[in-house]
Amino acid sequence: MKNILVLHTGGTISMSENDYGAVDTNSSNPLMKQANLSGEDFHVTSKEFMNLPSPHMTPETMLTLQQEIKQEYEKFDGFVITHGTDTLEETAYFLDLTLSSNKPIVVTGAMRSSNSIGSDGLHNLISAIRIAINNESRNRGVLVALNDQIHAARFVTKAHTTNVETFESPSVGPIGEVLHDTIAYYFNPKPIAPIQINQVVQQVYLLKAYAGMDADLFNHVAKKSGNGLIIEGTGAGNLPPTVLPALQKVIDHQIPVFLVARGYRGNAEPVYTYEGGGEQLVKMGVNFVHGLNGQKARIKLLIGISAGLSNDGLKEYLSNNF
Repeated sequence: MKNILVLHTGGTISMSENDYGAVDTNSSNPLMKQANLSGEDFHVTSKEFMNLPSPHMTPETMLTLQQEIKQEYEKFDGFVITHGTDTLEETAYFLDLTLSSNKPIVVTGAMRSSNSIGSDGLHNLISAIRIAINNESRNRGVLVALNDQIHAARFVTKAHTTNVETFESPSVGPIGEVLHDTIAYYFNPKPIAPIQINQVVQQVYLLKAYAGMDADLFNHVAKKSGNGLIIEGTGAGNLPPTVLPALQKVIDHQIPVFLVARGYRGNAEPVYTYEGGGEQLVKMGVNFVHGLNGQKARIKLLIGISAGLSNDGLKEYLSNNF
């Protein structure tokens, strides 16, 4: 008999639509009323751990969730987390980077509220439980499962605002899928060595480059003496020349700066030599990151700094993402 713990944290999967079509939180999660989640060879324990819309999630609440899993780890054979989809990929990646687990940890959610036509919440929850009880789900890191697809937390991102087929892994695709009577896996990503943290630092920023960008936001980061900065650069990893003097101030303040590509696919590479091009940025002290989008890179930088990494240690940590 396998024991699975479901931790509800809120999000659309726990919300309801009113008579006018607006969606809001409930005082309690409707999924807590589901009494038929257990099976002949597994038992499901459900706990309403939080009730937060996903934009309300913070690194602090992610750490609280991580600590809850660690506290309950020996009692259960697998874990399912229901979560709002807006920041689901960030929480899943946070857990993936900080939890040492050979047991399945599956994060799921819903694109339609609990009482809307075609609600996908219960289906996704049951699928996530099926994944969690499957022996093939062990030693695969944190998984994200919606719409019968299984993704690795490090690769997945939300790609559509409302469609039930919203989660994609642009670089590699899903690592598996939920079939009628089984779980099928296509490949297993290289394991991530977890890093231990007991707190999360503040003031780790994410800026997205755009045409005509001025230096104001970079000046703000330098003035605040932030702990770290992720930049989503244009193209292969470039910036408007107008921001360079302020970016230099950020670097001179010993604030670690990492750059990812803002594009949907591909990686940032320092291939251009013009003013603001990637080659100049590297010479200034900007570090290029492969394999992560901006929000994931920010989570990883925040965790690395929170663990006490700096300089070469931080660069090495941000460079290992495949």
